[in-house]
Amino acid sequence: MATPDISPLQTSKPLENEELGAEMTLLDHLVELRGRLVKASIALLITTAISFAFADRLVDILTVPIGGREALESIDVTENIGVFMRVSLISGVVLAMPVIVYQIIRFTVPGLTREERRYLWIIVPSASLLFLTGVAFAYFVMLRAAVPFLISFLDIPTSPRPQSYFGFVARLMFWIGVSFETPLILAFLARLGIITPQLLRQNRKYAVVLMAVVAAAITPTVDPMNMLLVMAPLFLLYELGVLLARLTYRPRQG
Repeated sequence: MATPDISPLQTSKPLENEELGAEMTLLDHLVELRGRLVKASIALLITTAISFAFADRLVDILTVPIGGREALESIDVTENIGVFMRVSLISGVVLAMPVIVYQIIRFTVPGLTREERRYLWIIVPSASLLFLTGVAFAYFVMLRAAVPFLISFLDIPTSPRPQSYFGFVARLMFWIGVSFETPLILAFLARLGIITPQLLRQNRKYAVVLMAVVAAAITPTVDPMNMLLVMAPLFLLYELGVLLARLTYRPRQG
């Protein structure tokens, strides 16, 4: 009985199917990413719209460190409404943070077990609370220390524009809020077995260098005191993350 001839065209079909399967897997990830972004965007849109109701009051609160809204000087026709929208967006991000954190975790750590999904009931509220703590730290500590220094430097009278002032406030609050979530992120990664407490301790010196870079990027002034105001809590948060990682670490199952 003659052996059937297998042509190169026939042998290439399984390879094409494997490549197609890999491509579909990538497409599935892209579809999931789109879905997560849409859900987070909808939540942000809703909370920002809700923030319109009290944005004017937030303007009064955020301008306290600079001496009230009368200390600002607008020079553009559309600047004030732009400030209103920016303040509403700041508030919207804070209010939507639980949904944003949830969507980020579900996308970046796919395939969670039922037990790991239960951790989200702790992680999501805790991440939101830490973000709010960071925002409060930026407002009550950083802004109160940095703004008087900046507007009195060289004894030159300063009347900041609302656009630049609220842009500065938004950046400071957001990145300080994000940095305050470091302990929870480290604890969660340790729980999944992605990092180990030993790894965190061995790389402490590199973490300190990274903290200095982050503090230099976040800090609005170049003086060492304001940088220390950022670096000190970052270092404490990292050490808290190392402690939580020791308590939550679980080796990954092979």
